[in-house]
Amino acid sequence: MATILAPHPLVEVDGLRHYYGSAPGGHLVLDDVNLTLVENEIVGLLGRSGSGKSTLLRSIAGLIHPREGEVRFMADETGRAPTVSMVFQTFALFPWLTVPQNVELGLEAQKVPAEERRTRALAAIDLIGLDGFENAYPKELSGGMRQRVGLARALVVNPALLLMDEPFSALDVLTAETLRTDLLDLWSEGRMPIKAILIVTHNIEEAVLMCDRILVFSSNPGRVVAEIKVDLPQPRDRLDPPFRALVDDIYARMTARPTSVQPARDGLFPGTGIAMVLPRVSTNSLAGLIEEVDGTPFEGRAGMAELADSHQLEVDELLPMAETLQLLRFAELQGADILLTSSARHYAQADVDQRKAMFAQALLAHVPLVQHIRRILDDRASHTAPARRFRDELEDHMSPDYADETLRTVTLWGRYAEIFAYDEGSDQFSLEDPE
Repeated sequence: MATILAPHPLVEVDGLRHYYGSAPGGHLVLDDVNLTLVENEIVGLLGRSGSGKSTLLRSIAGLIHPREGEVRFMADETGRAPTVSMVFQTFALFPWLTVPQNVELGLEAQKVPAEERRTRALAAIDLIGLDGFENAYPKELSGGMRQRVGLARALVVNPALLLMDEPFSALDVLTAETLRTDLLDLWSEGRMPIKAILIVTHNIEEAVLMCDRILVFSSNPGRVVAEIKVDLPQPRDRLDPPFRALVDDIYARMTARPTSVQPARDGLFPGTGIAMVLPRVSTNSLAGLIEEVDGTPFEGRAGMAELADSHQLEVDELLPMAETLQLLRFAELQGADILLTSSARHYAQADVDQRKAMFAQALLAHVPLVQHIRRILDDRASHTAPARRFRDELEDHMSPDYADETLRTVTLWGRYAEIFAYDEGSDQFSLEDPE
């Protein structure tokens, strides 16, 4: 019987920990991240913004030096360590260079002779389907073509590991689908020089469509909370029941409450009391989601995967809305489904004034920071208070960026519900709109 050899490891990440700012008060982005990348696999890093996925990718690329832990590149049988290339979300092309000149940049940095650079660049351009644009500048290309140039630039140096940081998120849906399919075709046909791909994404369907293995990250700080093997054969069909079942399972995992969270917590937002970090979710988005789930064909219960697919929503857009509805008792998250409460269904049919009153009641009952601001305003003879006071309180518990986002969110919600007013010029809260 022939011996089946285990795949050769390319990179090992051991105990990676990284924070921004000075310890111990710095913002912890990654905490004890461990993973091994092996040959002949596409691995997806799936999670929300702020979960440290891009920080991990840049640590592997050598663009960031983590505060703790180690990234080890495993030598092959010849003793050579694997090389790495990276494709960025925002194309990162030099506008004054032609397509081949942009592609040649990595080779030029490696001191490759000009004639060889040109030959290899043209071969890479042909490989990714941009032949005919050899004399074009980036401004002459569509977004999809520019990303193909970025891919050619990454491939031309013959890397063993290709790192991709949300490579399709800046593209329209159809262009992203075409480029994604072309990349998978090149990979399955063995036409690219790479041995493995590590891709960061917010899109659950994209991860299931492309990856052999998916690492699900939690946020604040980023940790690997699940590792999912995708055993579906390629090419994959989004409509196949096993595909849909896996997408639903990942949604359920990403909305599950951590066992370490106190029972009083109603969502998945970090922190408790006034120190709960809140996402920037508009009242219009919340109302729109309630109306969508309340209407036909959902009638009060909808699968998040179906909602995301029909409205082209990614994890970073849909989950904060769904969890905010859960926080306000307008919905329950049951596995991969959103189930509206009776209050939310009444809200869907209410007029504007009734909606404001219901929203105000929910905020005052379930968002401690709203309660806190209103109580301070009620207690002061002037019924006013500077916003800086509340930002300072929040910064005792979270980073300035999170404090600012949380206060902006609460300000937006509180003004809509007419719980308090806010004047941007004076940066001050009050109980009445200033004249």
